[in-house]
Amino acid sequence: MKFSVFQVSRRGGRSKNEDRMGYCYTRESGLFVLADGMGGHPDGEVAAQMALQTVSAYFQKAAKPTVDVPADFLSSALLAAHHQILRYASEKGLLDSPRTTLVAAVIEHGTLHWVHCGDSRLYLVRDGELVTRTRDHSFSEQHAHLSMMRTGPINRNVLFTCLGSPQRPIFDVSAGVTLQQGDKVLLCSDGLWSALPDHEIVGHLSAHPVSQAVPELAERALRKAGPGSDNVTVLALEWETPDAFEATRGISTDSIGRHAFQTTIQSGLTEADLDDELDDAAIERSIAEINEAIRRSAARKA
Repeated sequence: MKFSVFQVSRRGGRSKNEDRMGYCYTRESGLFVLADGMGGHPDGEVAAQMALQTVSAYFQKAAKPTVDVPADFLSSALLAAHHQILRYASEKGLLDSPRTTLVAAVIEHGTLHWVHCGDSRLYLVRDGELVTRTRDHSFSEQHAHLSMMRTGPINRNVLFTCLGSPQRPIFDVSAGVTLQQGDKVLLCSDGLWSALPDHEIVGHLSAHPVSQAVPELAERALRKAGPGSDNVTVLALEWETPDAFEATRGISTDSIGRHAFQTTIQSGLTEADLDDELDDAAIERSIAEINEAIRRSAARKA
């Protein structure tokens, strides 16, 4: 595999940055992940970091040097991240669990696969055109037709699912798209797309190498949003374009060993953690523990 990749994260007008992103790869497979910790809940940055660490650790365990079934891997990794966050909340005795969005992509055999939960997005751009992007798990995006039946506007920032909530997350997994030379894939938090329309993101990404487009898009979003801007995090890659690869000192996996693993994400998880996270019953137990803590708190207040 050969690809150019660039990533940037800016705090904006917020008191702290709750976004996290990173990537890792083997000789024949690459993983790209972005999470946006949700404000209004405790430790959003912890939830985002845990999501990245869990997905990365699963990739390191599964990619030998490819994952068997990318869609199954992405689904399992997302649910494992959800469970890890719930377990953290339970162990800390938190009445409100940390929460985060997640978008993750795997590329192997020249095919792009992705999963997402919430409103962090993935864009696939080819020859200056938007091939596809994820659809936010928000009431406005998923149920736009309802707005015609309401007297007031729908708040597009209201999500109906995320990781870390005391409900099982709703998520979408792609069927897979074969990449062509020069395709660009961008992952971002809502700090980017809420400030810039899709046509501007696509146009700027198409016109420049990712090493130039990514930081400039982040700066544009910050300027447009003003002093109250959200965190802005962007990760983008360009697939096997020789000129771009040479100009940006891109990554080639051809020279690394069959079982080698490179990452920008520190895992922090043990083999025991990984084995436990794949247990679906354990996820349900963690959800039940959080809900029981909330119930007891509500009963005391009453």
